[in-house]
Amino acid sequence: MIHIPPSLHHRRFRLLWLGLLISIAGSQMQLWALFWQIRTLTDQPIALGAVGLARILPIIVFSLIGGAVADVLNRRRILFLTQTCMALAAFALGWLSLTGHITLWHIYVLTAVQALAQAFDGPARQSLVPNLVPAKDLPNAFSMTSLANQTGSILGPALSGLIIAAGGLQYVYIINAISFLAVILALILMGPVEQQIISTKNNRVVSFSAIAEGVRFTLKQPLILSTMIMDFFATFFASANTLMPIIAIDVLHVGAVAYGWLSAAQAIGAMITALIISQMHQIRRQGAVFLLAVVVFGFATIIFGASQSFLIAMLALIIVGAADTVSTIIRNTIRQLSTPDYIRGRMTSINQIFFQGGPQLGEVEAGLVAQLFGAPFAIISGGIGCILAAILIAWRWPQIRKYNGDEPAVTGTPAG
Repeated sequence: MIHIPPSLHHRRFRLLWLGLLISIAGSQMQLWALFWQIRTLTDQPIALGAVGLARILPIIVFSLIGGAVADVLNRRRILFLTQTCMALAAFALGWLSLTGHITLWHIYVLTAVQALAQAFDGPARQSLVPNLVPAKDLPNAFSMTSLANQTGSILGPALSGLIIAAGGLQYVYIINAISFLAVILALILMGPVEQQIISTKNNRVVSFSAIAEGVRFTLKQPLILSTMIMDFFATFFASANTLMPIIAIDVLHVGAVAYGWLSAAQAIGAMITALIISQMHQIRRQGAVFLLAVVVFGFATIIFGASQSFLIAMLALIIVGAADTVSTIIRNTIRQLSTPDYIRGRMTSINQIFFQGGPQLGEVEAGLVAQLFGAPFAIISGGIGCILAAILIAWRWPQIRKYNGDEPAVTGTPAG
């Protein structure tokens, strides 16, 4: 019997979750529309890979600052600003497309603007979740957040494909701009949110020493560090989303609607998996399950890259999404429960570099390899690299293999 997940009993988290559900669908609509639009402007795979650079460079440069800001300033207020900025950038993409003035450089610059906002939005938003639910409901909250991500990732690409097929690609961006209002409204309705801000020399202001404290903390936590490195290499090698238009058009020979569903396939598997996990009270042997999920992720990527059939490609991507969701829920829970609230924003910002850097730089890598050897080879070799990375990290950090999931949450304050 399906029951209401524990995290949704908390009103403020429920509001944020509903807002994210709507906003993520809009963002996913935009992402896949961007890939399609770039493919219509040029047939060079490297042009698609360049989107990864536009999305990751601002995060690499500003993410650590964003994490320090999230530990010093009110996280809810930060989200007001970042969500508004991303909405305006999406509207600009829509306006330029509507007027017929859009170019590749417009796409790259506005994508970079959204990434800059994301550098501050990600640490604030992820660090806000533990302030909305008790520790015992945190794994469920991350499961529900993953479910919102994947539900939006199904609706977004599917709707994007339909709108593109109807000749209204420019309206995808405008709809995404409107969708950000859902999160902004949720933030208004939830009211003030308390957070732990410690008044020490490293926590009163945004400074190099405050950022360095977050880096030192992360490097001294083998569970956190190993999951971050795993996250980076798995997504770096096995990230080929930007090649999806090439696979759809040149390998599988399908149109915009089928492309939309192919783009949503990972999210279908992820949503089903997140729904199943949301009904579970606890996952045992989480470290072993995490490692196995990454290996399955790599194998399914190989199958997708080798596929000549639309149905097999869909099935492989569904498995990719399911495996990725299992690893995402476990690694997010490990990190948040292993980090005190006063430094959680900085830890999350470091994680954001790994989490965003892997797939975005992986898109650049995939574009370069596809340019030289073809899209299928880029995807297959990436899946192999993912599996090898999982084996090496499991050997280097045995702590992750032994992690069960019932270890106590970390609390505390800084020494100085």
